[in-house]
Amino acid sequence: MASLAGKVAVVTGASSGIGWALAKELAVRGCKVGLVARREAELKTLAAEVAAAGGTAVPAVADVADRAQVEAAVAAVRQALGPIDLMVANAGVGKATRLDPVNVADVEAQLRVNVLGVVYAFAAVQGEMLARKSGHLVAVSSIAGFRGLPGESAYCASKAAVNVYLDGLRAQLHGTGVRVTTICPGFVKTPMTESNTFHMPGLMTPEFAARKIVNAIRRGKKVYAFPWTLAMLTKLSRWLPDRLVQRVMGGYDTDAEKGPGERGA
Repeated sequence: MASLAGKVAVVTGASSGIGWALAKELAVRGCKVGLVARREAELKTLAAEVAAAGGTAVPAVADVADRAQVEAAVAAVRQALGPIDLMVANAGVGKATRLDPVNVADVEAQLRVNVLGVVYAFAAVQGEMLARKSGHLVAVSSIAGFRGLPGESAYCASKAAVNVYLDGLRAQLHGTGVRVTTICPGFVKTPMTESNTFHMPGLMTPEFAARKIVNAIRRGKKVYAFPWTLAMLTKLSRWLPDRLVQRVMGGYDTDAEKGPGERGA
């Protein structure tokens, strides 16, 4: 495994959930961490916790759906900590997809945050990584991107878009020294998934998920989906008839607002 000691990492969506745990885990592994999210108070609290544990973290407030804000936040981290070695585009949102009326605003928000948020985060660092012929781009996607689920059409579509975007980017960057990793977790226990009323198989703590993710980053994995049993079952479900999927999962997300791998920005 490659060492992360001394590397400068940026984590978006760092104010809660997986992002919070990832930032702390990266700091433990020796990274200097830039913390990007909308909530300044939470970022300052996290930075203080990292510092108290002997690490280095710099908060930078930004909404990942706003490219200018992302560029400014990354520039602030770069000025404070140095060139970015690792970008972890983690921020994401999830809303159930309604039928009548269609909640178009929620669909648009998920595409802006979950897809364009990744594009903006990567764009803010790709140039310097290509110039140095070194760097690592990581996006935290979801197992939900492996197939569309009833009540989760927009969320699943946004994560599928991330998966395919990174597939193409990985091939395009081959030989440049810049690596690309797609992380696809299942259900993670966060403040945003606590309201879910449906069964969440393989539910993980953010700390457990963060350790798995950081290990995958260190190994330079192309795609890492976990837990593997849920990932396999989700892929296999693509072959099931629609009527069976509706029967089994028709009430899956009728009332809930979140989906698998939900993260906060």
